[in-house]
Amino acid sequence: MFLDRDGVLNEAVVRNGKPFPPDSLASTTIYTDAAPSVARLRHAGFLTVVVTNQPDVAKGVQSKDAVEAINAYVSELTGVDALKVCWCLEGDDCDCYKPKPGMLLNAAEEMNIELAKSYMIGDRWRDVGAGANAGCRTIFIDRGYTEELSIIPDVTVTTLSEAVDSILNNSKHR
Repeated sequence: MFLDRDGVLNEAVVRNGKPFPPDSLASTTIYTDAAPSVARLRHAGFLTVVVTNQPDVAKGVQSKDAVEAINAYVSELTGVDALKVCWCLEGDDCDCYKPKPGMLLNAAEEMNIELAKSYMIGDRWRDVGAGANAGCRTIFIDRGYTEELSIIPDVTVTTLSEAVDSILNNSKHR
């Protein structure tokens, strides 16, 4: 199970309809359904891997230490198995900046994950694109942002709990 971080496990900071990561550990709020949802996935036998773009470090508007502190906090409070970060900027010559599938492909290789039996859960078009590009099923959490989806997800929900319900209640998804 691949999950985006901001907007899926913790609240994104929304400005003018567009989501942004929290700027500090103090401003990071974990969704109340995040830890129970991750626990349900793990109990069902899924590995849980966070894949997150964090370009603000390369832009110079966020410190790597602050992002790593947020990542550690999110990991600790939700119980995810692993966390992968792309530090690049959009347009950099990398294969990991979502919607490119590099983080998912690397995690799949490292952790022996079958992508065709995996899901990508995210709240932005980039997440849906990365999942589709990696050959995963995609679940979009619609948080009401002003962004358009460029790829139609397999399932659209409004919370992580609903995403987990969709996966666990639909036997064809296992």
